[in-house]
Amino acid sequence: MSDLLRETKLSDSHDCPAFSKQPILQKIPNRVAEIGEGITIRRALPSALRRTIGAWCFFDHFGPVNLKSSDLKIAPHPHMGLQTFTWTLTGEILHRDSLGSEQIIRPGEVNLMSAGHGISHSEESLPDSVLHGVQLWIALPDAVRNNKPEFSHYSELPSLEQDGVQITVLAGEFLENLAPAKVYSPLIGLALHARRNAATRLPLNPAFEYGVLVLTGEIQVEQESLVPGTLLYLGCGREELSLQVASDSHIFIIGGEPFKEEILLWWNFVARSKAEMSEAADAWEKHERFGEVKGYGDGTERLNPPKLA
Repeated sequence: MSDLLRETKLSDSHDCPAFSKQPILQKIPNRVAEIGEGITIRRALPSALRRTIGAWCFFDHFGPVNLKSSDLKIAPHPHMGLQTFTWTLTGEILHRDSLGSEQIIRPGEVNLMSAGHGISHSEESLPDSVLHGVQLWIALPDAVRNNKPEFSHYSELPSLEQDGVQITVLAGEFLENLAPAKVYSPLIGLALHARRNAATRLPLNPAFEYGVLVLTGEIQVEQESLVPGTLLYLGCGREELSLQVASDSHIFIIGGEPFKEEILLWWNFVARSKAEMSEAADAWEKHERFGEVKGYGDGTERLNPPKLA
C-alpha cells in the first residue's frame, strides 16, 4: 500500500526515544486519516513516540469499510528497502506488481513483497461486504536492502488454540510453530481471535520488543485496557504476557529484536540518506528502476511522490 497522506514527512528511526530495555506499557495513539473514497486508516507506526518495533517500521489498520459504497484503488507506486506485509480479516485485495505477479489476498492469508532495490505495485479491493485488515512494512537490513525484488503469497499459516484464543503465526516462530514468510530480521507477527471471553498468558522472547494493537473488541494487557485506535508498546525484557480478551476480539501482536540500523522512511521508501530518497523519486518519475505494473486501469495512472522537505 502507498502512503497516500500528502503531508508525509521524513521519518528518522533515531528521532524518537530509543527502544526500552525494560518492560513498559506505553500507549501510542494512532493517527487517523482517510485515503481514497471513504477508506479510513489508523496509522500506528511510524509515530513521534515510536518509529519502529523490531524491524517493523510501518503499521496501518484499515477499515472496516463497506465496499457497497466505496472501494480501495491504489494506483501503481514504487517501494524500496522494505517488505510489504498485508493481511485481512474480511474482504479481498487484488495485488499486481512489476514482476508480473497478480494475486488475490483473501482473509487469513499473507502477501509479502520484498522490494529490495526497487519494485512497483498496485492494490484494488474486490467486491465484498466489508474490507478490514492491516498492512505493515518491514525494514530490510543493510546487507539485503538492495537485493532483487521478490513476491510471495502464503495461503496456509500455522495456528494453535490456547485458552479459547486462536493464535495464527504470521511471521517468525511461536511455540514451535514457524510461519513460512521469508523475513530477514528476527521478528514475530501474531493474529489472535478470542472465540469466547478468555484469559491467557503468552510466552515472549525477552530479547524482543513488542507492540499490541486491537483490531476489534477490547482486551486487557497486564491490566491495561486497550481498544482499537491505540498501539501498546511493551519494550523488551518480558518472558510472558497476560491477556484478558473479550469474546470475538481480534488482536495483532508484533515484535522483534530492536533494529539498530538507522533508517529513514519517506513516502514509500526506506533508505539511509535523503540523497537515496531523492534519487529513487527521480527514477520513478522517469519510469526507471521500478518497472511497470500491467493490468491496472488504462495503464497510464500512477502515483507521484509528495515534495521531499
